[in-house]
Amino acid sequence: MPKLSDSVADAVIVRWLKAPGDSFARGDALIEVETDKATVVYEAEADGRLGSILVPEGSSVAVGAPIATLGNGEPAVSDPEALMQRPPTPDGRRSNATPVARRRAVELGVALHGITGTGPGGRITREDVERAVGDQASPAPASGKGDVRVVELNATQATIARRMVESATTIPVFTVSADIDMSLIAALRKDVDGAPSLNDFVVKSAAMTLRDFPRFNASFADAKVELYSRVNVGIAVATDDALLVPVVADADQKTLGEIAQETRRLAAAARRRALGPEDLRDATFTVSNLGMFNVRSFTAIIDPPQVAILAVGGLRGDAMTVTLTCDHRVVYGADAARFLSRLRELLERPLALVT
Repeated sequence: MPKLSDSVADAVIVRWLKAPGDSFARGDALIEVETDKATVVYEAEADGRLGSILVPEGSSVAVGAPIATLGNGEPAVSDPEALMQRPPTPDGRRSNATPVARRRAVELGVALHGITGTGPGGRITREDVERAVGDQASPAPASGKGDVRVVELNATQATIARRMVESATTIPVFTVSADIDMSLIAALRKDVDGAPSLNDFVVKSAAMTLRDFPRFNASFADAKVELYSRVNVGIAVATDDALLVPVVADADQKTLGEIAQETRRLAAAARRRALGPEDLRDATFTVSNLGMFNVRSFTAIIDPPQVAILAVGGLRGDAMTVTLTCDHRVVYGADAARFLSRLRELLERPLALVT
């Protein structure tokens, strides 16, 4: 299983695009994989032929574990079942389901444990999965709380939940906020078709500020601070059922127009769940904007191992509130205040951003 994003520890194989015995060339699509950030297509890194499939569709497997063998005489692993992280049933046994049933369970976001199989040998079929979804959707009475509908987290939501708990329980954070006058940027954008969005201006100014304050363009790992030479800004994109963070690579070196073009492409691909692995890797800082929902201000949770995230609120007249959440192990209050002061300077005098 390849590492398809910075945070992925395991992923679900949604669909095999090649069958055992099929030949493939470098760049051919091999599998569809659901990670914590998106459903992506993994492409072959070299020419070859698929030998045997070790991990069926619908199963979750750890990064780095074998999922198939090549048809070149290499031996298969002795216990493919041990590689798969299928949810156990209440009695501790592995779920017994067909590949089609596993894929359908991934699509519907339903757990296989607890489902009674009607197939041969008690195997769970596609119909069993769909019937279970109908049963879960049927409200059950609950004392004092009314009817209850249980909704299982899908793989993306479960991973987001795990990472947010990790962030909230392991990173000592503090926040600093500032109000920024966006009147000049609003004037620049007025009556200009296809003008960069307010968020594009924020991404560009954040990237330039990160260049001036490199400790915010960093990670904390193994009691050390890693400072990065590239400035790659993640942009949080809300979809119907998840929060994805595609990355604008080398944002400090891109023009405002190039950033606008890139963010539009990434946002559209995120909502289609069509981001590629290269779109999700190597973020060094994140911008999260809820201004389109008329949110005045909010506090965002750091995406580890990054050390900061910028939360952007909506306009109130010409004013916009931004809130910087920081890892106190790496930066301090005065650092954050200077960071926001530089960010404000760039946004309130935006000619430096458009030239």
